[in-house]
Amino acid sequence: MADMKYLQKRGGHWHYVRRIPKKFHGIDKRGMIRKSLGTDSLSKARKLRDEKIKHDGIFWNLKLASVSDDKFVQEEATYEKAKLIVQLNNVALLDIQTLAKLPIKDILTRLKLLEVTPESIAAKEKADALLGVFKKPSMPISKAFELYTDKLAIGDLIRKSDGQKKSWHKAKLRAVTNFTSMHGDLSMDAITREHARDFYDWWVERVLPEDNSKGMAPNTANRDLGNLRKLYREYWKHAGDEERLNPFRNLRIAETEYEPRPAFETAWVQTRILTPGIFNGLNEQAVAIIYAMIETGCRPSELANLIPKNIRLDSDIPYLHIRTESRRKLKSKASKRVIPLVGVSLLAMKHMPGGFPRYKDKEALLSASLMKAFRARKLFPTPRHTVYSLRHSFEKRMLEANIDYGLRCELMGHSTNRPKYGDGGSLVYRRDQLLKIAYPISKDFRF
Repeated sequence: MADMKYLQKRGGHWHYVRRIPKKFHGIDKRGMIRKSLGTDSLSKARKLRDEKIKHDGIFWNLKLASVSDDKFVQEEATYEKAKLIVQLNNVALLDIQTLAKLPIKDILTRLKLLEVTPESIAAKEKADALLGVFKKPSMPISKAFELYTDKLAIGDLIRKSDGQKKSWHKAKLRAVTNFTSMHGDLSMDAITREHARDFYDWWVERVLPEDNSKGMAPNTANRDLGNLRKLYREYWKHAGDEERLNPFRNLRIAETEYEPRPAFETAWVQTRILTPGIFNGLNEQAVAIIYAMIETGCRPSELANLIPKNIRLDSDIPYLHIRTESRRKLKSKASKRVIPLVGVSLLAMKHMPGGFPRYKDKEALLSASLMKAFRARKLFPTPRHTVYSLRHSFEKRMLEANIDYGLRCELMGHSTNRPKYGDGGSLVYRRDQLLKIAYPISKDFRF
């Protein structure tokens, strides 16, 4: 039977039965509400139930406001009670400016409603609600951020792992924290273009310091500005004011020409990184990830989060299946791909057929461990090289071997404007192409 929320039938009559929401445990010690509705009619019980839900909500919020120093909580509770009062009197909640434009007969109707006031509602509260003398709560940006992350941005979090969610939240929170450090916890309707421009100027000074020291990357500033722009847009969309002008609109620091991360030269990988015993002392899962990157070009995070069913060593041609899982999202749609295992990467995955549980959902830990290991062994030819340069080296070797552009994009997980025909080539074809660039493995090679 539909719509039975909080309803139970006992002794022939319907009862309102409801647990006290966790949020209000501190102000309502009852634990459970059990109250007879005094009727055996389901339709009447539903109407009575709906009224009790409204009254309970107002009661709890007012109690919460009475013990809270939070101005917004207090304003919200008062506003919710005003909404309940006008609902009980079958009129709309209107502010005083809108009310003044109504026909005189409608205003007189409201004045007449003031003649009878239930004891549960103070006369002033009723007058303020019916005559538009109330203040609509102004949500501060900190609470708008909570609303955004808990409810409005839920689509962004689907299929993200706990680690991905944490990283996503951290970036969004940084923008709000930086903004409130400058302007305070402004309400969303108080944020102006001037506030946004001041924030933009603050970032400009950090990107281009006056002392000519090395500044921060423009994309860091743009990420903050973009996150605030989206928060503002989604909040007001939720509030029903989609046309509100966004104060963070068109604020972006022009980035310098992109300089791709350098690749390791083939000889460097062969004579330094593949030197037997070079990674002695580093844990075997981290070592295996390094070797798995060399002949697959996989991102470290893709390897760290492989699950056993996507490591297909039982196939005639062993391969890795990089794909989105129920609790983990890929960087992009193009990242989904099948990569044959050859050379040192095949050996690495045979050594770790169950994946890398030590680094699952811990990309930051993996990155820090690998960078530390490479620096300690002086495996970076220049300060601009990183472990990620192994991925660029894989791409460069494919280019120099004249491997088809479409297949290169497919294996790298890059999108391409070229129309896609078929499945990008069989596993046999892919393997044979990768064997063209595979490093020879030393007889002395050991994990």
